[in-house]
Amino acid sequence: MKRTTVFVDEALLRRFQAHARRHGMTFAGAVREALRAYLATAQASPGRLPAVAGRFASGRSDVAERADELLWQEPHR
Repeated sequence: MKRTTVFVDEALLRRFQAHARRHGMTFAGAVREALRAYLATAQASPGRLPAVAGRFASGRSDVAERADELLWQEPHR
């Protein structure tokens, strides 16, 4: 294992230390678990747009300006 230093604000540090104690974990063990959980979530949803995004052109140039109006109008059938 590799030792590292992380800077966090005091309130976050206290909350995390309390979390580790409540779960019977060492601080380092809780950090490792939190990092694993974060990375598993980040890999499951990488935050990228779906591949289909941007593939369909509406032919309209005012879509961004009228986003709310267009999103809330009745669907065309």
